[in-house]
Amino acid sequence: MPANSIQAACDSYAANLMPGTPEFAELSKSLDTRSMGYRFFKRTFDIVFSGVVIAVGVIPCTLLAVAIALDTKGSPIYTQKRAGRFGRPFRIFKFRTMVADADDVEKHLSSEQLAEWRRERKVTNDPRITRLGRLLRKTSVDELPQFINVLIGQISVVGPRPVSFDELDHFGADAALLLSVPGGITGLWQVTTRNNATFESGERQEIELDYVREASPRLDLRCIAGTLGAMFGRRSGR
Repeated sequence: MPANSIQAACDSYAANLMPGTPEFAELSKSLDTRSMGYRFFKRTFDIVFSGVVIAVGVIPCTLLAVAIALDTKGSPIYTQKRAGRFGRPFRIFKFRTMVADADDVEKHLSSEQLAEWRRERKVTNDPRITRLGRLLRKTSVDELPQFINVLIGQISVVGPRPVSFDELDHFGADAALLLSVPGGITGLWQVTTRNNATFESGERQEIELDYVREASPRLDLRCIAGTLGAMFGRRSGR
């Protein structure tokens, strides 16, 4: 069979697999080409680094949680279902940065903002974000609870941004490739064009898949260095 016919058959097979099925998981596992040494080093780093962050941050984060509860009138920790490695669902932890009823999008967003939210799951100048929430997002402090996800092995410090199952549809036949490596608190998308690279344009998908294809200690260090710059004001999350 010609090479292009084989690729077309593989793409068709991958596109018809559903995340959460054994077939999807097997395909996704087969697409992880990282060396065992790199994977061992990365997991060791994740355990040590996240353990230190949690130990050092437990008291400041507890005080911050009280301030968030007063600011948002809701639980200080927000959880959301995401697509994990090999298509396994998990719940990601974040500090709440929006009002307690933020999931009622029709209540808070204009028709134009609703269209943007449905397309990208992000909104420019989102009115649901509180004043404290904007500061937390600007400094990436809202991501701190995700080190719990890292410690228990659901994600890594560096990797593709964990997406919802709805967002996973944007990756089409490459969904299994995206989920062949652990997602990350930070990654290549966050430290490059970030909000300027959207699912609609296809740039977001390309950046995330580039990380998967080129994952290495050197690339991870580049992402960590870029994240430190973003935390000091070069970029802010939406």
